Amino acid sequence: MEITPRQLEIIEAAGKILTSSGVSGLTIKNLAKEMKFSESAIYRHFASKEDIIVAMLNFLAESIDNRLSNVNASSDPEENLKAIFNEQIRFFKKNPHFVVAVFSDGLMEESQIINESLLKLMNIKTKHLMPLIMEGQQKGVFTNDITTDELIHIIMGTFKLQMFKWRVANFQFDISRSVDNMVQSLLTLIKTKRI
Repeated sequence: MEITPRQLEIIEAAGKILTSSGVSGLTIKNLAKEMKFSESAIYRHFASKEDIIVAMLNFLAESIDNRLSNVNASSDPEENLKAIFNEQIRFFKKNPHFVVAVFSDGLMEESQIINESLLKLMNIKTKHLMPLIMEGQQKGVFTNDITTDELIHIIMGTFKLQMFKWRVANFQFDISRSVDNMVQSLLTLIKTKRI
């Protein structure tokens, strides 16, 4: 997906509005006001509010895919899992509006295309977690008592809950420390118990 610099500016301004006003506050009129543009200038780059949200989610999916593809992999699945979470947190701390985009009230009710973009985002995360978890299970680091798919659901759900809590707390707590603690707890649960 090719995003022009101007479209990226519009996406970031839309993120600011989502952060302060939610989905209902994200209108082309409010976006034009935020950017000090005319509404027609916004429409030259995006056909609708839906197109802006879809572009934001697709840009996020592509960014996650690129960043997680470049995470330095070690031979230790536990360290690789930590590295993935650290990379995600580094990005979201710099770009909290993307957290808002994913966790905005009412976003999933907006349209089927937005739902498909959210599903694409989940699939990208699964794409990076699946081989890591499978390798950990094959090496006996992670439990085989739970299927790979279920472990991924547990991991992704736990991360999603942490990000949601951070978002509703208006980003007012140390998400890095919170996620580090979460990862340690997850590892305690999913690692093979040594007797």
